[in-house]
Amino acid sequence: MNKGLTMRLIPALIMAGFAGAASAAGFQLLEQNASGIGNAYAGSAAVADNASTIFYNPAGMTQLQEREFSVGVSAVKPSFNFTDKGSSVGNLAGSGDGGDAGGWGFIPNAYLSWALTKDLYVGLGISGPFGLKTEYDDRWLGAAQGVKFDIKTLNINPSVAYRLNDKVSLGAGLNWQRIDAEYVRMAATTTVGTSHVVSTMKLDDDAWGWNVGALFTLSPSTKVGLSYRSEVKYHTTGDVKLADDGTGLGTATAAGLIAAGRQSDLKAKITLPDTFIASVSQQLSDKWEMLGDISWTGWSSIPKVDIMRTSGALNGLNAQTLDTDFRDTWRVALGANYKYNDAWKLKFGVAYDETPVKRAATRLASMPDNNRLWFSTGAQWMPTKTSKLDLGLAYLYVKDSKINNNQTASGRGTLTGEYEASVWILGAQYSMAF
Repeated sequence: MNKGLTMRLIPALIMAGFAGAASAAGFQLLEQNASGIGNAYAGSAAVADNASTIFYNPAGMTQLQEREFSVGVSAVKPSFNFTDKGSSVGNLAGSGDGGDAGGWGFIPNAYLSWALTKDLYVGLGISGPFGLKTEYDDRWLGAAQGVKFDIKTLNINPSVAYRLNDKVSLGAGLNWQRIDAEYVRMAATTTVGTSHVVSTMKLDDDAWGWNVGALFTLSPSTKVGLSYRSEVKYHTTGDVKLADDGTGLGTATAAGLIAAGRQSDLKAKITLPDTFIASVSQQLSDKWEMLGDISWTGWSSIPKVDIMRTSGALNGLNAQTLDTDFRDTWRVALGANYKYNDAWKLKFGVAYDETPVKRAATRLASMPDNNRLWFSTGAQWMPTKTSKLDLGLAYLYVKDSKINNNQTASGRGTLTGEYEASVWILGAQYSMAF
């Protein structure tokens, strides 16, 4: 097999398992473990009770046993139901509200930590920190603005941690990250004159980022964790292809365009946001533990996405712009653990998560996001002193989202209406020391 093809296929095959549906605001995926679901990810940078701390705060590895691994999967089911409130799309698309644009996504993770000495640890994490999939009925009312939008990421995170003393530990990591994006819509072009052409844009790239963390043991019952993950800057490339959707084109010019198959190569720059987390873990008694979390995400790194043509007759021109106009966001979470007995721990959590979408005019059909409330519960079972199984369940109430996205100047009409949305999350995590 061609070596270049092999190097592209390997991460593509791995990413097939990282089919994520956005659960946090924007298209961020908090589910880099399943053990935090029961607490709504409160205390994520301070808990450090399994090897998944490599993602949330690598300094937490110093709290683990000599060697530990942790594997898990989260199943995410968002629901996005659109109701038309006077859209004006002309003959650019079809009819109907598009059905439920949400669907099941599965987010696996795997981590390994290893103590080289009593104070120096190394680790490796594999996860998918960003992801999104929305998919409507092919010929729905807003098909000219979006039929399918699918983002997948894969993050490989080698890390190191060092215990300075009994009070302070520091950690850091490198992140190799890959992104694959697909955007499908009904093309509205003056050349074709109908909306019977499907435009499929695909873009991908890989890039590097970094993360650091610190863990402070203020007392035997109190821990504070601080963690920062850098931006990841992509220079994606790909192509756009046109195809008949099966309804018939009706013009020789349109048929020739479809026969060509590939209209042009593409490129687009996108900077995925940085994040900062401050967490606390407080043991209140032998039975109760309280957890807190406040986090910030720099979504303003994506003011818009310009997708440019790099070949063909329109080389150098804009193929499409996604006017996201994102803002930075905050998330606050509070959790509690109750130790039922030596084998069982019960988990609870609530959180408030801001959306990066500013207003109805910049809300995209591909990402009908809004502020959300988390309601979480879960349990941890320890069958032995060196193994544990975490189970989590969360329901996310998403505020109804208004959309009034005017893309008439680009030939895609105005989509006006309201989304009713919610998210369910189920997860399981197995961790073991060896």
